[in-house]
Amino acid sequence: MSDSPSETKVSFFEKHEFAIRRIHSLLGIVPLGLYMVVHLTTNASLLNGVETFQRAVFMIHSPGKLLPLIEWAFIFAPLLFHAILGVWIAKTGRTNSGQYRFASNKRYSWQRWTGMIGLVYLFLHIMHLHGGFHAQWWINSINGIGFGMFSPYNAGSSLVRAMDWGWGVVWPTIYLVGMLSLVYHLANGLWTAGITWGLWISPAAQARATKVCVAFGIVLTVISLSAWAGAVIPGEEDAQAMEAIENRMYEAGVEAGMVPENEEKRAHHSATDVEAGEEAVSDTEATAMTEFVPAS
Repeated sequence: MSDSPSETKVSFFEKHEFAIRRIHSLLGIVPLGLYMVVHLTTNASLLNGVETFQRAVFMIHSPGKLLPLIEWAFIFAPLLFHAILGVWIAKTGRTNSGQYRFASNKRYSWQRWTGMIGLVYLFLHIMHLHGGFHAQWWINSINGIGFGMFSPYNAGSSLVRAMDWGWGVVWPTIYLVGMLSLVYHLANGLWTAGITWGLWISPAAQARATKVCVAFGIVLTVISLSAWAGAVIPGEEDAQAMEAIENRMYEAGVEAGMVPENEEKRAHHSATDVEAGEEAVSDTEATAMTEFVPAS
Protein backbone atom coordinates (compact mmCIF):
# COMPACT_ATOMS: atom_id res chain seq x y z
CA MET A 1 0.00 0.00 0.00
CA SER A 2 1.67 3.25 -1.12
CA ASP A 3 1.78 6.45 0.87
CA SER A 4 -0.68 9.14 -0.13
CA PRO A 5 0.75 12.31 -1.71
CA SER A 6 -0.46 14.34 1.24
CA GLU A 7 1.75 12.46 3.67
CA THR A 8 5.03 14.16 4.48
CA LYS A 9 8.28 12.51 5.41
CA VAL A 10 9.41 12.91 8.99
CA SER A 11 13.02 13.96 9.40
CA PHE A 12 15.45 12.18 11.68
CA PHE A 13 15.46 15.10 14.12
CA GLU A 14 11.66 15.23 14.28
CA LYS A 15 11.44 11.48 14.72
CA HIS A 16 13.87 11.48 17.65
CA GLU A 17 13.12 14.93 19.03
CA PHE A 18 12.38 13.63 22.52
CA ALA A 19 15.82 12.05 22.92
CA ILE A 20 17.66 14.80 21.05
CA ARG A 21 16.38 17.57 23.31
CA ARG A 22 17.43 15.63 26.39
CA ILE A 23 20.89 14.90 25.03
CA HIS A 24 21.22 18.57 24.11
CA SER A 25 20.29 19.78 27.60
CA LEU A 26 22.48 17.15 29.29
CA LEU A 27 25.57 18.09 27.27
CA GLY A 28 24.96 21.74 28.11
CA ILE A 29 25.38 20.89 31.79
CA VAL A 30 27.86 17.98 31.70
CA PRO A 31 30.51 18.37 30.49
CA LEU A 32 30.14 21.87 28.98
CA GLY A 33 28.58 23.74 31.89
CA LEU A 34 30.87 22.08 34.41
CA TYR A 35 33.91 22.87 32.27
CA MET A 36 32.82 26.49 31.94
CA VAL A 37 32.61 26.90 35.72
CA VAL A 38 36.06 25.33 36.22
CA HIS A 39 37.56 27.34 33.36
CA LEU A 40 36.26 30.69 34.60
CA THR A 41 37.30 29.92 38.18
CA THR A 42 40.79 28.99 37.01
CA ASN A 43 41.13 32.24 35.07
CA ALA A 44 39.80 34.23 38.02
CA SER A 45 42.65 32.81 40.11
CA LEU A 46 44.95 35.23 38.25
CA LEU A 47 43.69 37.89 40.66
CA ASN A 48 45.31 35.87 43.45
CA GLY A 49 48.67 36.10 41.72
CA VAL A 50 50.43 34.82 38.65
CA GLU A 51 51.86 31.90 40.65
CA THR A 52 48.38 30.53 41.45
CA PHE A 53 47.25 30.80 37.85
CA GLN A 54 50.42 29.30 36.39
CA ARG A 55 50.30 26.31 38.75
CA ALA A 56 46.74 25.63 37.62
CA VAL A 57 47.72 25.81 33.95
CA PHE A 58 50.69 23.51 34.55
CA MET A 59 48.28 20.96 36.05
CA ILE A 60 45.83 21.32 33.15
CA HIS A 61 48.60 20.65 30.63
CA SER A 62 50.15 17.79 32.62
CA PRO A 63 48.57 15.06 30.40
CA GLY A 64 51.00 16.11 27.66
CA LYS A 65 50.31 14.38 24.34
CA LEU A 66 46.96 13.10 25.64
CA LEU A 67 45.67 16.66 26.10
CA PRO A 68 44.29 17.07 22.52
CA LEU A 69 42.41 13.77 22.86
CA ILE A 70 40.94 14.86 26.19
CA GLU A 71 39.97 18.24 24.75
CA TRP A 72 38.19 16.72 21.78
CA ALA A 73 36.46 13.99 23.80
CA PHE A 74 35.20 16.17 26.64
CA ILE A 75 35.07 19.72 25.23
CA PHE A 76 35.13 20.19 21.46
CA ALA A 77 33.03 17.18 20.37
CA PRO A 78 30.29 17.83 22.97
CA LEU A 79 30.42 21.54 22.10
CA LEU A 80 29.95 20.87 18.38
CA PHE A 81 27.12 18.44 19.08
CA HIS A 82 25.42 20.86 21.50
CA ALA A 83 25.85 23.76 19.05
CA ILE A 84 24.45 21.84 16.05
CA LEU A 85 21.45 20.67 18.04
CA GLY A 86 21.00 24.16 19.45
CA VAL A 87 20.92 25.70 15.99
CA TRP A 88 18.34 23.11 14.89
CA ILE A 89 16.18 23.75 17.96
CA ALA A 90 16.40 27.52 17.47
CA LYS A 91 15.54 27.15 13.78
CA THR A 92 12.56 24.84 14.28
CA GLY A 93 11.29 26.24 17.58
CA ARG A 94 8.77 29.03 17.78
CA THR A 95 8.30 31.71 20.37
CA ASN A 96 5.33 33.97 20.94
CA SER A 97 7.31 36.61 22.83
CA GLY A 98 6.28 39.22 20.29
CA GLN A 99 2.61 38.49 20.93
CA TYR A 100 2.62 37.58 24.62
CA ARG A 101 4.96 39.45 26.95
CA PHE A 102 5.38 36.62 29.42
CA ALA A 103 8.74 36.30 31.19
CA SER A 104 9.11 32.65 30.13
CA ASN A 105 8.77 33.61 26.48
CA LYS A 106 11.38 36.34 26.89
CA ARG A 107 13.77 33.90 28.55
CA TYR A 108 13.26 31.50 25.66
CA SER A 109 14.19 34.23 23.14
CA TRP A 110 17.20 35.32 25.20
CA GLN A 111 18.30 31.70 25.50
CA ARG A 112 18.42 31.40 21.71
CA TRP A 113 20.18 34.73 21.17
CA THR A 114 22.77 34.21 23.90
CA GLY A 115 23.43 30.76 22.46
CA MET A 116 24.15 32.26 19.04
CA ILE A 117 26.32 35.02 20.52
CA GLY A 118 28.12 32.48 22.68
CA LEU A 119 28.81 30.23 19.69
CA VAL A 120 30.45 33.07 17.75
CA TYR A 121 32.35 34.14 20.85
CA LEU A 122 33.70 30.65 21.52
CA PHE A 123 35.00 30.40 17.95
CA LEU A 124 36.77 33.76 18.33
CA HIS A 125 38.04 32.81 21.79
CA ILE A 126 39.54 29.52 20.61
CA MET A 127 41.16 31.17 17.60
CA HIS A 128 42.34 34.20 19.57
CA LEU A 129 44.10 32.33 22.34
CA HIS A 130 44.69 28.78 21.11
CA GLY A 131 44.66 29.14 17.33
CA GLY A 132 42.38 26.17 16.79
CA PHE A 133 45.24 23.72 16.20
CA HIS A 134 48.29 22.83 18.27
CA ALA A 135 50.67 22.65 15.31
CA GLN A 136 53.46 25.15 15.87
CA TRP A 137 53.75 26.14 12.20
CA TRP A 138 50.08 27.13 12.25
CA ILE A 139 50.47 29.12 15.47
CA ASN A 140 53.47 30.97 14.04
CA SER A 141 51.53 31.85 10.89
CA ILE A 142 48.53 33.38 12.70
CA ASN A 143 50.37 35.22 15.48
CA GLY A 144 50.84 38.21 13.21
CA ILE A 145 47.09 38.82 12.98
CA GLY A 146 46.51 38.45 16.71
CA PHE A 147 45.45 34.80 16.90
CA GLY A 148 47.02 31.91 18.80
CA MET A 149 48.34 34.36 21.40
CA PHE A 150 48.20 32.14 24.50
CA SER A 151 51.35 30.36 25.70
CA PRO A 152 50.47 27.83 28.44
CA TYR A 153 53.87 27.99 30.13
CA ASN A 154 53.65 31.80 30.20
CA ALA A 155 49.95 31.77 30.98
CA GLY A 156 49.35 35.06 32.79
CA SER A 157 51.66 37.27 30.75
CA SER A 158 50.52 35.90 27.38
CA LEU A 159 46.87 36.27 28.38
CA VAL A 160 47.37 39.90 29.41
CA ARG A 161 49.21 40.69 26.16
CA ALA A 162 46.54 38.90 24.11
CA MET A 163 43.83 41.06 25.65
CA ASP A 164 45.85 44.20 25.00
CA TRP A 165 46.21 43.38 21.29
CA GLY A 166 43.99 45.64 19.16
CA TRP A 167 44.24 48.85 21.19
CA GLY A 168 43.18 47.08 24.37
CA VAL A 169 39.50 47.64 23.59
CA VAL A 170 38.40 45.18 20.91
CA TRP A 171 39.13 41.89 22.66
CA PRO A 172 38.07 42.98 26.17
CA THR A 173 34.70 44.04 24.73
CA ILE A 174 34.25 40.77 22.84
CA TYR A 175 35.13 38.76 25.92
CA LEU A 176 32.84 40.74 28.21
CA VAL A 177 29.81 40.35 25.94
CA GLY A 178 30.62 36.72 25.16
CA MET A 179 31.18 35.62 28.75
CA LEU A 180 28.04 37.30 30.08
CA SER A 181 26.02 35.74 27.26
CA LEU A 182 27.32 32.29 28.15
CA VAL A 183 26.66 32.85 31.85
CA TYR A 184 23.02 33.66 31.11
CA HIS A 185 22.79 30.77 28.64
CA LEU A 186 24.04 28.31 31.26
CA ALA A 187 22.03 29.66 34.20
CA ASN A 188 18.78 29.83 32.23
CA GLY A 189 19.68 26.53 30.55
CA LEU A 190 19.70 24.85 33.95
CA TRP A 191 16.13 26.02 34.47
CA THR A 192 14.95 24.84 31.05
CA ALA A 193 16.80 21.54 31.49
CA GLY A 194 14.78 20.91 34.63
CA ILE A 195 11.62 21.39 32.57
CA THR A 196 12.92 19.10 29.84
CA TRP A 197 13.77 16.34 32.31
CA GLY A 198 10.59 16.83 34.36
CA LEU A 199 12.41 17.87 37.53
CA TRP A 200 10.23 20.91 38.23
CA ILE A 201 6.80 20.97 36.65
CA SER A 202 4.53 22.65 39.17
CA PRO A 203 4.52 26.47 39.46
CA ALA A 204 5.87 26.26 43.02
CA ALA A 205 8.76 24.00 41.96
CA GLN A 206 9.56 26.29 39.03
CA ALA A 207 9.58 29.32 41.34
CA ARG A 208 12.10 27.61 43.63
CA ALA A 209 14.22 26.55 40.66
CA THR A 210 14.19 30.13 39.38
CA LYS A 211 15.66 31.39 42.65
CA VAL A 212 18.40 28.75 42.57
CA CYS A 213 19.30 29.45 38.93
CA VAL A 214 19.34 33.22 39.49
CA ALA A 215 21.66 32.79 42.49
CA PHE A 216 23.90 30.51 40.45
CA GLY A 217 23.95 33.05 37.61
CA ILE A 218 24.92 35.89 39.96
CA VAL A 219 27.80 33.89 41.48
CA LEU A 220 29.05 32.84 38.04
CA THR A 221 28.79 36.44 36.81
CA VAL A 222 31.05 37.58 39.66
CA ILE A 223 33.54 34.83 38.82
CA SER A 224 33.49 35.68 35.11
CA LEU A 225 33.99 39.40 35.77
CA SER A 226 36.89 38.52 38.07
CA ALA A 227 38.46 36.42 35.32
CA TRP A 228 37.92 39.26 32.85
CA ALA A 229 39.45 41.87 35.18
CA GLY A 230 42.46 39.66 35.90
CA ALA A 231 43.28 39.58 32.20
CA VAL A 232 42.33 43.16 31.27
CA ILE A 233 43.53 45.38 34.10
CA PRO A 234 47.30 44.53 34.09
CA GLY A 235 49.52 46.38 31.62
CA GLU A 236 52.75 45.59 29.80
CA GLU A 237 54.93 46.23 32.85
CA ASP A 238 52.81 43.79 34.83
CA ALA A 239 53.09 41.27 31.99
CA GLN A 240 56.89 41.51 32.05
CA ALA A 241 56.92 40.90 35.80
CA MET A 242 54.55 37.96 35.33
CA GLU A 243 56.74 36.50 32.62
CA ALA A 244 59.85 36.58 34.78
CA ILE A 245 57.99 34.66 37.51
CA GLU A 246 56.55 32.17 34.99
CA ASN A 247 59.98 31.47 33.54
CA ARG A 248 61.43 30.81 36.99
CA MET A 249 58.50 28.49 37.78
CA TYR A 250 59.00 26.65 34.50
CA GLU A 251 62.72 26.15 35.02
CA ALA A 252 62.21 25.01 38.61
CA GLY A 253 59.36 22.71 37.57
CA VAL A 254 61.37 21.09 34.79
CA GLU A 255 64.36 20.61 37.10
CA ALA A 256 62.13 19.02 39.75
CA GLY A 257 60.39 16.81 37.17
CA MET A 258 57.01 18.38 37.91
CA VAL A 259 56.59 20.13 34.54
CA PRO A 260 57.26 18.39 31.18
CA GLU A 261 59.89 20.28 29.21
CA ASN A 262 58.24 21.85 26.16
CA GLU A 263 59.64 25.05 24.66
CA GLU A 264 56.74 25.31 22.21
CA LYS A 265 54.39 26.08 25.09
CA ARG A 266 56.46 29.08 26.16
CA ALA A 267 56.07 32.61 24.82
CA HIS A 268 58.16 33.01 21.67
CA HIS A 269 59.58 36.31 22.85
CA SER A 270 60.10 35.40 26.50
CA ALA A 271 63.85 34.89 26.51
CA THR A 272 64.85 38.16 24.83
CA ASP A 273 62.20 40.29 26.49
CA VAL A 274 62.94 39.04 29.98
CA GLU A 275 66.69 39.46 29.51
CA ALA A 276 66.11 43.00 28.24
CA GLY A 277 63.84 43.70 31.19
CA GLU A 278 66.36 42.35 33.67
CA GLU A 279 69.15 44.39 32.08
CA ALA A 280 66.99 47.51 32.29
CA VAL A 281 66.33 46.84 35.97
CA SER A 282 70.00 46.21 36.62
CA ASP A 283 70.98 49.45 34.86
CA THR A 284 68.43 51.38 36.89
CA GLU A 285 69.70 49.89 40.15
CA ALA A 286 73.31 50.61 39.17
CA THR A 287 72.49 54.22 38.34
CA ALA A 288 70.71 54.65 41.62
CA MET A 289 73.62 53.17 43.56
CA THR A 290 76.17 55.55 41.98
CA GLU A 291 74.27 58.46 43.44
CA PHE A 292 75.27 57.29 46.90
CA VAL A 293 78.92 56.47 46.12
CA PRO A 294 81.20 59.37 47.06
CA ALA A 295 83.64 60.59 44.43
CA SER A 296 87.27 59.56 45.04
